[in-house]
Amino acid sequence: MAQQNLFIGSLAYATTDDTLKAFFEQIGEVESARVITDRDSGRSKGFGFVEYKDEANNQKAVDSLDGKELDGRAISVGLARPKEDRPKRDFGGSNDRGGNGGGSFRQRSW
Repeated sequence: MAQQNLFIGSLAYATTDDTLKAFFEQIGEVESARVITDRDSGRSKGFGFVEYKDEANNQKAVDSLDGKELDGRAISVGLARPKEDRPKRDFGGSNDRGGNGGGSFRQRSW
């Protein structure tokens, strides 16, 4: 089974992987800490993920660090949902480009 990650929200744009890891190591040894960045600009999206070596530290971190301040912002800490639990995103497009699907102009119905 996959290791449970923590979802960290409301991060300051100045927070880096290293500062995130250092902050969460007050609970226990961190396996990985990632601040999610925009692919084009490289700027933080304001959230990240932390994975502990010992999964028992997850709940300790939620209880102790949720609402605490990191780099001047109160962060939210919670258990991340597994990928398969997230709803599928459907943008309503169609690959066949026929009818009303996926074109750059919306077809009028009158």
